[in-house]
Amino acid sequence: MQQQEKEAQERIHWADVCAADVDQEKPHYIATGITPSGPIHLGNMREVLTGDIVHKAMIERGLSAELIYVADDFDPLRKVYPFLPDSYTKYIGMPICDIPCPCGNHANYAEHFLEPFLQSLEEMDVHPTIVRSSELYRSGTFTKEIATVLERPGDIKEILERVSGRKLPDSWVPYYPICGKCHTLANAEILSHNPETTSVTYRCSCGYVGVSDYSKGEGKLVWRVDWPMRWYNMGITVEPFGKDHAAAGGSYDTGKEIVEKIFGGVAPFPVQYEWISLKGKGSMASSTGVAISINEMLSIVSPDVLRYMIVRTRPERSINFDPAMGLLSLIDEYARIAEDKDSREYELSAISAIATDIPFRHMITVVQIAQDKETIFDILARSGYNVDNKEAVLAGAERARIWVETYAPDMVKFTVQTELPPAVFAYTEDDRNALRALLAHYVIMDEWKAETIHNAIYRVGEDTGVNAKKIFTAIYLAILGKERGPRAGWFLEALGKEFVVQRITDAVNAVA
Repeated sequence: MQQQEKEAQERIHWADVCAADVDQEKPHYIATGITPSGPIHLGNMREVLTGDIVHKAMIERGLSAELIYVADDFDPLRKVYPFLPDSYTKYIGMPICDIPCPCGNHANYAEHFLEPFLQSLEEMDVHPTIVRSSELYRSGTFTKEIATVLERPGDIKEILERVSGRKLPDSWVPYYPICGKCHTLANAEILSHNPETTSVTYRCSCGYVGVSDYSKGEGKLVWRVDWPMRWYNMGITVEPFGKDHAAAGGSYDTGKEIVEKIFGGVAPFPVQYEWISLKGKGSMASSTGVAISINEMLSIVSPDVLRYMIVRTRPERSINFDPAMGLLSLIDEYARIAEDKDSREYELSAISAIATDIPFRHMITVVQIAQDKETIFDILARSGYNVDNKEAVLAGAERARIWVETYAPDMVKFTVQTELPPAVFAYTEDDRNALRALLAHYVIMDEWKAETIHNAIYRVGEDTGVNAKKIFTAIYLAILGKERGPRAGWFLEALGKEFVVQRITDAVNAVA
């Protein structure tokens, strides 16, 4: 009985479990947030998609729920990242919303990275309410909460030290003013606080003494206080976050006490998630250059597949992402569940009907054979695929082409030789006899289809006593000039009967 209950529990999707575990009576606000300090990558995407998947499950359950995305554009630039010029050294410590755009086409540094990310969310059918932390601070939204924090720094310090085990300076105050001279979010000495004028007097490490009006966003709270302050101010009830924040004594533990004891609020329902790692390179991070941006992936795979990668894996489990052969397996897996449309994983992943029925692996073969767009249509039509939606077909072909150029291992890449490769001169007499027998099959073959073409090779092997593997090798040598190639049936079907028969004929008759 216990085993049956366990199996039943495992069949329930993790998002539905979250939706069932939250308070069923009150409205919910699900928060996600990322600092747009660099290209927003697949690892970052897990947070937003996790929130969206839970949001979708809650709505389907009949709950009132809103998904919120907080762009942390008020955070400082930590360092000059590998993708930035050395000239950005002068902006270190400044809020990224106040730093110039690297390309000059956006309002600021943060928007440079935020804009393509928000576009990718649209493609993945994620439609959150978008807020920017800089606007929240500078509009005075957090004024009351900041005043409360500045009145109780000792209580907050006690919580942080006790829960996190860290020792803070005696003069510590959880507010960083923006220095009026060096313009950085400074870990400055707070000399005084005047709640009536919503201001603090500070001394920056650069020596400047100034006044910061927190009702105008002239400073911000430190992260461990900023986070619970947002929970309270925005009424956040559910939030996914990474395992670093979930560690014992981490940001969630300290935030839970701060929101309760300082603000009188309640911590949100936690949805902890693990990192997405890049196979062979480690956890993704823009700052280290170990990352693949969401936009880069969307140029290769459909948004449904990226959603599926997150949907199918419980948040607390890590994802080791392989953009090479692993990605092909992921695409194949999604194609299988999309055929019957019965699984919960499909329901939470699907965005729209699949535009074409052309398998990605087949398209990889086609784009390496075809010399132009019209040839792509000809090859696919010859294979029996519907090519009426030319825009969708070309989009699929472009994704396959980019994957081949960017991530395909050498064993997948090939070039159809325009001339007969010299390797055919080394054929044995067995090779030639087997290919002659194969030609006889191919010449009279009424239906030039992958399965029939493929099976003929094995039939010839049995009839001639030549190992089928040697026949495959002889075919690849004649067409590609190397011993291996794509799946023979699809490959030869795509090349067309006329070309294949002529090339094998030439190879059989070749004399050194």
